[in-house]
Amino acid sequence: MATTWVDFKQLKADVAIEQVLAHYGVHLRRINATELRGRCPLPTHTSSRSRDSFAVSIARNVWSCRSLSCMQARGSRPGGNILDLVALMEGCSIRDAALRLHEWSSAAPERFIVPRESRPEPIASENPPLRFALQYVDATHPYLTSRGVTSHTVRTFGLGLYTGKGLLRGRIVIPIHNASGELIAYAGRAIDGQEPKYRFPSGFRKSLVLFNLHRAVATGARTAIVVEGFFDTLAVHQAGYPAVVGLMGSTLSRYQADLLTTHFDRVVLMLDGDEAGRLGAMNIAQTLGAQMSLSAISLEDGRQPDQLPSGELQGILRCLEHDITHSHP
Repeated sequence: MATTWVDFKQLKADVAIEQVLAHYGVHLRRINATELRGRCPLPTHTSSRSRDSFAVSIARNVWSCRSLSCMQARGSRPGGNILDLVALMEGCSIRDAALRLHEWSSAAPERFIVPRESRPEPIASENPPLRFALQYVDATHPYLTSRGVTSHTVRTFGLGLYTGKGLLRGRIVIPIHNASGELIAYAGRAIDGQEPKYRFPSGFRKSLVLFNLHRAVATGARTAIVVEGFFDTLAVHQAGYPAVVGLMGSTLSRYQADLLTTHFDRVVLMLDGDEAGRLGAMNIAQTLGAQMSLSAISLEDGRQPDQLPSGELQGILRCLEHDITHSHP
């Protein structure tokens, strides 16, 4: 019996995810030039609250659904490529999915294969996933307790003092992930007054990442709180609102704006109460105000979210949740 040979890599390069979606009659709204979003078409999707959880990147030819039902059905994996999509839709193996894609594209190439010159160019400088995870990380270092970080938050975010060798030795390391939950970098926070306060890997581009985005999206919340720093993010998460993301600064890049509009309907800004934070909030409001619902929480001069007493921060978040619950879409 002859065995059909299919080049998986070539299929993923030649077949456009938009055409696969069209084959299944899936209609998504366009967020920007390279992003689509809408209701999840997967048979694994049973979450009634996740009405708009299916996201597609045309440039990368990938998809994701972060609803609880789909994440659980796929072993916590948020998404995949066109072969994964066909396998789920057809209830078959990856190989069978490849065979079906090969058959469809061979029978009607005009329906499935998009000419290379008409495809969006991927971001060449995108932060690639790391091929390792740091060892020798002490999660019990007293610096974290002194900053009010609980042991549960430490475990959730993978924080700790790095005691191994290299540039991050003696610093609190903070794992950074991309929107798909892949580990892409570690930031190193000085604990003894060394400069720089934060150290990032050479070539790492903060403008292409929102810290904690993958966890925020996994909550299913449609409103995200946007803060500046890592410890601001930890504080808000710990105070009871896990749909929080960090800019790693006070400015919002075009790419970060696209991430927010792709995954959320509303943004609440909670930047630092200093001149940079106020200016950053004004600029972000101008960028996002026409694209999504937006509001801001103003902090007193010089105050940051992670410096607020836990009771005060929790009170602010309770008011915010009340506002979200009673507001009209």
